Amino acid sequence: MNAVAYPKGTAKALSRSLRVYHGDKARNAAMDRLYAGFLRPGDLAFDIGAHVGDRISSFRRLGARVVALEPQPGPARAIRLIHGRDPQVTLLKAACGDHEGTITLKINSANPTVSTASAAFIGAAAGAGGWEGQVWDHEIAVPCTTLDNLIARHGFPSLLKIDVEGFEAHVLAGLTKAVPTISFEFTTIQRDVAEACLALLETLGPYRFNVALGESQRLELDEPASAEAMGGYLRDLPHSANSGDVYAILKS
Repeated sequence: MNAVAYPKGTAKALSRSLRVYHGDKARNAAMDRLYAGFLRPGDLAFDIGAHVGDRISSFRRLGARVVALEPQPGPARAIRLIHGRDPQVTLLKAACGDHEGTITLKINSANPTVSTASAAFIGAAAGAGGWEGQVWDHEIAVPCTTLDNLIARHGFPSLLKIDVEGFEAHVLAGLTKAVPTISFEFTTIQRDVAEACLALLETLGPYRFNVALGESQRLELDEPASAEAMGGYLRDLPHSANSGDVYAILKS
């Protein structure tokens, strides 16, 4: 896509994202400790919704190979600048969903980390506390693939990370194989999406669940819980918790 088609402010927003997501050494160290529990050197990780690639960097520090999807042109360019010469990183400028084809991505040019393919996500954010001033001001058509097709083309991952702003259940609907560890983002404005994800994962295999709140990079539960218990945990969170990541761990 021609860069001039992007609204003003995108470059500044991306610069801010790079500082936030790559510039905090303590956060990066905590992220590495978290993912070291799920990845070994040589493993394959999928990063669905890579944004500016902080998870890619963590996975590579742990010695894993990475297939990353990022449909936004600006963040994809940032990933290429950071990881473009790394043969162990495959970047696809595409979205992931429940079908192959093309979907519409709604861009928040002032805050591209919340760009989304979900109109319901934008509707849930409207008027919600903590989401004031968010505007999705641009749309682009992007290619869409499925997790099953990614596995067929690139191999079976040990870890699958999904962060796609309300589109997580659509992504999981395109998966028919039980990946050992799957993380998906949840938000308190769309707890129903998280419950749909839990239900989908229960159809794939005997998963147990843990959760990291916000960007803590720390699992909250001493022991993984059932899908029912995790659903209750998420329902009981205050609205101010805002977001986090649920970790689905396949029982051996």
